[in-house]
Amino acid sequence: MSALAGMYLAAFAATSALAQAQPTLPQVHLSIDTKKGPVKFLVEVASDDASRERGLMFRTHMDKNAGMLFEFPGDQPESFWMKNTILPLDLLFIKRDGTISSISANAKPYSLDTINSVEPVRAVLELNAGRAAALGIHPGQKAHAAFFGNLPASK
Repeated sequence: MSALAGMYLAAFAATSALAQAQPTLPQVHLSIDTKKGPVKFLVEVASDDASRERGLMFRTHMDKNAGMLFEFPGDQPESFWMKNTILPLDLLFIKRDGTISSISANAKPYSLDTINSVEPVRAVLELNAGRAAALGIHPGQKAHAAFFGNLPASK
């Protein structure tokens, strides 16, 4: 085997190992109010520096109504990038009360371009690219989760 082929094989093995070694994060239910009614998701929660830094890097699949909720300890401007992120994503920037501040749709995989919130936010929700538009999710709508302290009353 040539040295170049060996390097490619080693790089592929390392990437595969990283993808398989992705730890399972806690999951929570989150819903978003739309004009057609609430849309429900089961999302992983990235609530510490290590999990927020890793995010969805190296993932090759995410279920249709899944996502990742990045929780931050305070309201602040947030910037994301798509380094090592294989899946195209929609990023929903969410304020402390659950109001969607802005949406960055169809973020390009592997891009090093920064994706910025338009104002200080408390959380960012990543969904499969195109899901926000397909479900009628827009800025100004509310996301509901325990983190926002606005869960709907149970019936």
